[in-house]
Amino acid sequence: MTPPRSVTRSAHAKVNVFLRVLGARADGYHDLESLVLPLSLADRVTVTDADRLHLDVQAEGAVAESVDAGGMNLALVAALALAEACGGPARGAEIRIAKRIPVAAGLGGGSADAAATLLALNELWGCRLELDTLLSIGERIGSDVPAMLANEPVMIRGRGERIAPVSVVSTWWVVHPFDFPTRSPDAFRWWDEDGGVAGHDPGALVAAAEAGNVELLGHSLFNDLEPCVSRRHPEVAEVKRAFLGAGALGAIMSGSGPTVVALARHVMNANQLAAAVPGSFVVSGPPGAA
Repeated sequence: MTPPRSVTRSAHAKVNVFLRVLGARADGYHDLESLVLPLSLADRVTVTDADRLHLDVQAEGAVAESVDAGGMNLALVAALALAEACGGPARGAEIRIAKRIPVAAGLGGGSADAAATLLALNELWGCRLELDTLLSIGERIGSDVPAMLANEPVMIRGRGERIAPVSVVSTWWVVHPFDFPTRSPDAFRWWDEDGGVAGHDPGALVAAAEAGNVELLGHSLFNDLEPCVSRRHPEVAEVKRAFLGAGALGAIMSGSGPTVVALARHVMNANQLAAAVPGSFVVSGPPGAA
């Protein structure tokens, strides 16, 4: 008997090298500008032919073991959306996610899983949908999904649906997750409540990222959501200070937090930073480039 066909895709975490909040929108979202960099840290999404749709999420590795993988249903939402767009008879698949990216951590894990599911099922089901169509589907699933579908450094605008590729030189980062989550709606609400103001023009930062000037890049990192999240969770600021005190070129909260990510000069410096701030680990970005 022929075994059922499977397709596997990596779902890479991301760091927002900068995150600029331009203001609230009438639809309840916020207009953003951000440079999104995929990281070597990744979940693994495998889809297999089946009679019905089924999602199985399993934590893997020391990072994910302490994180509740329950409720990670963006991948299932993506599968349902693709099934509708693909047409034809009702479709099924078993979706298995080996989870290594912490949940609700500002690293885009749920969106990455959704993007990988779209790409894998598009191949498994033979939908042959073009990337532009997948981007349109992804936009309806979540604001970060289009950037994760690109699987390369991108500048995002709007609420995340407008993306443009950016050529970024390889870099080394140290990631420090926390054992508590933050929800994106909460972070943006806190920004509103605190009278949030949009950050500075990111032109110098983007130029530094493109040129590989890590000194300038580290000095230029910023996230408009960081002050309001740090005010509610002072651990974020404490870890950031620890990284800077240990010699990081710069440190930033990624996305809506609470994860803090520090920029290292090189891999040896990254290993030193990870040792200096317990609970941290080293990644590269873009994946495989460093």
